Amino acid sequence: MGLWTRKIFGFSLSLILINMAAIMEKADENLLPAVYKEVSEAFNAGPSDLGYLTFIRNFVQGMASPLAGILVINYDRPTVLAIGTLCWALSTAAVGASQEFLQVAFWRAVNGFGLAIVIPALQSFIADSYSDGVRGAGFGFLSLVGSFGGIGGGVLATVMAGQYFWGIPGWRCAFIMMAMLSALIGFLVFVFVIDPRKTSSFRSHDSADREDLLGKGSRVKSVWVESWAAMKAVMKVKTFQIIVLQGIVGSLPWTAMVFFTMWFELIGFDNNASAALLSVFAVGCAVGSLLGGLIADRVSQVYPHSGRIMCAQFSAFMGIPFSWFLLRVIPQTVASWPTYAATLLIMGLTISWNASAANGPMFAEVVPAKHRTMIYAFDRAFEGSFSSFAAPLVGILSERIYGYDAKSVDPMKGSTREAFALSKGLLSMMAVPFGLCCLCYTPLYKIFRQDRENARLSSIKEEEMT
Repeated sequence: MGLWTRKIFGFSLSLILINMAAIMEKADENLLPAVYKEVSEAFNAGPSDLGYLTFIRNFVQGMASPLAGILVINYDRPTVLAIGTLCWALSTAAVGASQEFLQVAFWRAVNGFGLAIVIPALQSFIADSYSDGVRGAGFGFLSLVGSFGGIGGGVLATVMAGQYFWGIPGWRCAFIMMAMLSALIGFLVFVFVIDPRKTSSFRSHDSADREDLLGKGSRVKSVWVESWAAMKAVMKVKTFQIIVLQGIVGSLPWTAMVFFTMWFELIGFDNNASAALLSVFAVGCAVGSLLGGLIADRVSQVYPHSGRIMCAQFSAFMGIPFSWFLLRVIPQTVASWPTYAATLLIMGLTISWNASAANGPMFAEVVPAKHRTMIYAFDRAFEGSFSSFAAPLVGILSERIYGYDAKSVDPMKGSTREAFALSKGLLSMMAVPFGLCCLCYTPLYKIFRQDRENARLSSIKEEEMT
């Protein structure tokens, strides 16, 4: 209890460590895409093979995400977070040590399993730590610090990729180093973080939570019965169904963006110039996520039932003109670096609002507190498993339809023709899904208000019962 309330720079120790876990999670996520070129050469793999690596991890992550909801019903979230963190740390180190492409694929699957446990638990932790009016800022801040982890991971790997350390390729060293840091953060989370459900505001529900999940009459303590009850309660919420539908479509462009590093290197940018461009984009997305959360918090005070939805639609729509300008209008030459940097920065600032401005805060408002991890887990399950198809699709489109040929690429200078083919594949997997994502939010103008009222009445009933 004391540790939960202990403050460092105005933040509780638990929230600081939770945000550090988010930093490591994003850093780990960005490692492999940052060294696609080196991995491609080490294992003789083309874009579609590299796309399958992202697909395997995302698909396993999606399929395993409901497990987070089940675990959190029965265990403290810090324990669940520590298990997931250690799991992805082990797999990251193993990727660095892999000698064959199939080994890399297997360990990427294990990595997805670790992330599946961590991400929903992180999101529900944040939802429980902030009140309704400032929850957008809470999710935005989590995304902001996580993004800086992503920048660190991507830049570290890209810069180390071209070097050798003690006779070992730099990209392998980057993986092993990141694994050791992740394991350390996992240990600190396990030892020091206190679940907000243990604080006074949540304590009154603790004794009743497990029985409430089952209904009044039953006192069965079965993990599966509890979990099944929570799953059914979450799946019935219409707001959840709609946000998941937009998420399935809306996460396709973000998954396709793993090819940005490779695309810039094909244009002819060296490792450092490519890393700098990706960092500019990541900074834009990081700041944009916090900005979107803050703007949505403010707008939702004026328009409580539609403010967050309007912010999300604006952000999704902005992906269309920016994707077109970035991939088709700017000349694909090394001289265009400043134009790419400016475009990526403004693009990042405007297209990154959805999770912090709408999805995260709205999920927290349409289910009782005890179901929050489950709703985030199922969101990850559906989004992750479907969006995982985007990376292989970019590779397949680039190779089969737009004529990408891995053999034509010069390891030093790249290939203008292949860069052009890859950019066409990327545009088709970005502009159209962004537009569909924007449209998918529309039914929420009618449904969100009703679901939020239902959740509020449900919480009042529970309090009366306890």
